[in-house]
Amino acid sequence: MRKLFLLLLAGTLIVLVASVSFASDAKTVNGWVSDSKCGVKGASAGAEECTKKCITAGASPVVVTDKDQRVLAVDNPEALKEHYGHHVAVTGHIDGDKIHVDSVKML
Repeated sequence: MRKLFLLLLAGTLIVLVASVSFASDAKTVNGWVSDSKCGVKGASAGAEECTKKCITAGASPVVVTDKDQRVLAVDNPEALKEHYGHHVAVTGHIDGDKIHVDSVKML
């Protein structure tokens, strides 16, 4: 009985450590929600209407980072729907030049 308990405890700890390490891969970047047509040119306060217009016309939302003006394509664009043209902090998983958005906070 004791061996079974220790085995279950060890299994639980392994799953817990694995899930915590996976969750810690999320990063937060500050930047502007722009569109794939304008990219960096649309990363400013005055470009909100243009960004909305371009996305409505078929362009994809992107995140342009403040730090290095890097343009990140968004895997789940519906997460940014309420933030087109806004300056935001985006938390998500970055893979190359793509980001999967977990959360968005206005700056």
